[in-house]
Order: sequence, then structure tokens, then C-alpha cells
Amino acid sequence: MRTATRVAATLGAAAAVLGAGWGVGALVGPVGAPPAATGDATAEHADEGGHAAAAPAEEHDLPAGLAVSAEGHTLDLADDVLPAGAAVPLSFRLLGPDGDPVTAYETVHEQDLHLVVVRRDLTGYQHVHPELSPDGTWTTTVALEPGAWRVLADATPTDLGRDVVLGADLAVGGAWEPAPLPAPAATAEVDGYTVTLDGDLVAGRESEVVLTVSRDGAPVTDLQPHLGARGHLVALRAGDLGYLHVHPTGDAGGQVRFAVEVPAAGEHRLFLDFRHGDVVRTAAFSLTARSAP
Repeated sequence: MRTATRVAATLGAAAAVLGAGWGVGALVGPVGAPPAATGDATAEHADEGGHAAAAPAEEHDLPAGLAVSAEGHTLDLADDVLPAGAAVPLSFRLLGPDGDPVTAYETVHEQDLHLVVVRRDLTGYQHVHPELSPDGTWTTTVALEPGAWRVLADATPTDLGRDVVLGADLAVGGAWEPAPLPAPAATAEVDGYTVTLDGDLVAGRESEVVLTVSRDGAPVTDLQPHLGARGHLVALRAGDLGYLHVHPTGDAGGQVRFAVEVPAAGEHRLFLDFRHGDVVRTAAFSLTARSAP
């Protein structure tokens, strides 16, 4: 991974952050020489309703995004230590099997790459779409508070021909304390909107989750398309931040329906992006996936 000169105090803060047991996921060898395809391979989604899922749970029992390298591709952050700030520049590359930056991608849901940046305690969630330069460098800005963060890149490199989700750790120096995971609740409030969740998760099975958006007690029946759909749902597993990106199976009357299959039981945080009044908002829920009977 490319390195830069850093102030010693920042390095000390980063070491403290990453040494606190949060640094799960950067599992595979040196950046610049990506390994051959590994067991973290992904498979194409069966329909156009969502991004490609990780390899089947029965093969690996793992969600996507746990490795920095998979399918011969590697996520290469320009800097793995950044300062806190409201609009911090973030740059990265996806390296192909030959070690060169990937410059050609397939468009999926109106974007060539979907980037999720989230603190490891599942606060500070952001779903953004960086810009690609001709040399294969992606750039964007994100809001960062001190702590241990995870960067998840979801894309379909043309050379691979299918979706791959890669994750890398990012340290943001400064004093911080991890926040506890909010307790499960059926409703979430965001900017005057109330979002209600109906459904549960059963590990290894497809579960229907219905999210209803309302305002002032009335359903919002005119949700606007966002990235080709009326809602986008990302599920992150607490602890390792295993990633699942789901798109609707249907929507009507303020309700957006999703078919969600998580590979293992445990606590998850669900993030719903929806657009209304030309503004994209995010509602977050805690939900515990139970084991199949």
C-alpha cells in the first residue's frame, strides 16, 4: 500500500485505534501483487434487483467485504490514516491481477462503483460514489470522526465480469470512544421522516423486510428513484462489518420490500437510503439475525 510521511502523534493515535481489536478484514498479502482468486470469491446475483452477493453461504459462511483482496483484485487506499473533518479527501485504486490499476468498470445501478465508509462501531455511515480519473484513481470526500473505520468498495471490473466487494481499514486519529450498538427498534426518525421496519432475519434463508416511509403520520407515496430504485438497503454485521447490499423486490404506497439473506446469525445494522424532495436520507436499524430452526 502506498505510504506517506505522517506526524508521529497521528501514527500513535492510529496504532492505538487499530490495536484495540478493531482491525478485522485486512487479511491478504502485499498490495501491488494481488494473489490469485481466493475463497472470498463473489457470484453474480440471479436477477437485476441487487448487486452480486458473496460466494454462497454454504461454501464459506461469510458475507462480502471481509478481505482487502479477492478474485485477483485488491483495494489500495492512498492513505490508511486520515485526519478528522467534515469533508476529508479519500483516494484509492482497485488493482487487477497484473498489479495495475483497473480503469474499466461495468455500470451497475447507474454507477461504476459504490463506496461505503463506516466507523467500526457502525456510526458515521456514508454511501458515496467517487469519481474515476484516467489513471484508475478514485476520489471523493467523506465526513470522518476519530476512530477505526472500514472502507468497502463494491464494483464490477470489466476484466472480471462480475461483482466484487473489497474492504480495507482506515484509522482516523484523535480521542474517541466506541458507541454501543443501538438496541433493535421497529422505527427510525430522520429529518422529520419516520421509517418503520417489519420483518426479521433468519440466517441462511431469504427473509422479507418491509420498510415504510411516512411523514406527519401519512405514508410517503411519491418516493423518488435513487440509483434506479426507490430504496437501497445495506446490511453490515456487527463485529466484522460483513457486507450485504440489497435492492427492492417491490414498492407501493410508501412501502419498499427487500429480500434479505444473511449467511450467519448475529447482530446487524441495516441502512436504508431513500430519496424524497430531491434529497437522499438514510434511516438505520439494528436487527438480530436468528438461527434457522
